[in-house]
Amino acid sequence: MIRTVFMGTPEIAVPSLQALLDHPDFHVVGVVTQPDRKAGRGRKLTPPPVKEAALAAGIPVILQPKRLHEPNAFETLAALQPDLIVVTAYGQILRPNVLALPKHGCVNVHASLLPRWRGASPITAAILADDPLTGVTIMQMDEGMDTGPILSQQAEPIRPDDTTGSLSARLARLGADLLIETLPCYLEGKIRPRPQPTEGVTICRLVKKEHARIDWTRPAAEIERMVRAYQPWPGAFTTWAGQPLKIGAASVAEGEAEPGRVIAWDKKVAVGTGQGLLIIEQAQLPGKKMLPIDAFLRGRPDFIGTRLGE
Repeated sequence: MIRTVFMGTPEIAVPSLQALLDHPDFHVVGVVTQPDRKAGRGRKLTPPPVKEAALAAGIPVILQPKRLHEPNAFETLAALQPDLIVVTAYGQILRPNVLALPKHGCVNVHASLLPRWRGASPITAAILADDPLTGVTIMQMDEGMDTGPILSQQAEPIRPDDTTGSLSARLARLGADLLIETLPCYLEGKIRPRPQPTEGVTICRLVKKEHARIDWTRPAAEIERMVRAYQPWPGAFTTWAGQPLKIGAASVAEGEAEPGRVIAWDKKVAVGTGQGLLIIEQAQLPGKKMLPIDAFLRGRPDFIGTRLGE
């Protein structure tokens, strides 16, 4: 059996871990993930999804360092004598000593068709860019950020209503299946890693809350993609009556209004943008639930006619 260390953190990484656990040729000897973090209204210390999955399966979580170069982190990892390290959305670039540790190297499951969207948020970036297609790449890791040679790829269409959440769920399953399909051939030397193309390279940034603030002078189509791309986190938002207002779902319509102005339009609620109208379908005020716009208006009938983003 192949002694395997799994490194991953969010929900999208869990199917890849489970696929390794279910395969008879791989013995997952330990898991490395990010530290527990405070979450929710109570700011309760919460383990990452990969840690929860590992503990439920009886797999030791050997490390949760903020950085892998913390004292004794490498020694702890090396003591497991891994033949292979599999990485899925771990959140850190691996140093040369870690990359060189397993005899079969480090293999990464990346949620894009590399070299497009190297970086921390490829799914969000693909939706924002209005890409028609994305997918999963299984690659050998090197010292760069998602620059290693490709072992396999599989494409996945981006649907018109996809959010980062819905697309992540499909790519998580796709990545796990492709990983298990690829690894045996890779380990037997039947796959020749191929360098990534030098053309078509794009880089995506780590998503921060401020990136989701809506600029109403932008086109409605772009803002609608923001609403989907930043769902479920951090949620596309604007301001209304001096407080944040999240937009949970929206669509685009032809028409004109002052950017940010809320109007009644064809029995719906629309907001003017730099080009076209954004139809608001769901909205949420701080401390409240996300509501369909009809229910939102019942509690806030003064919403129509106001201007957002002031």
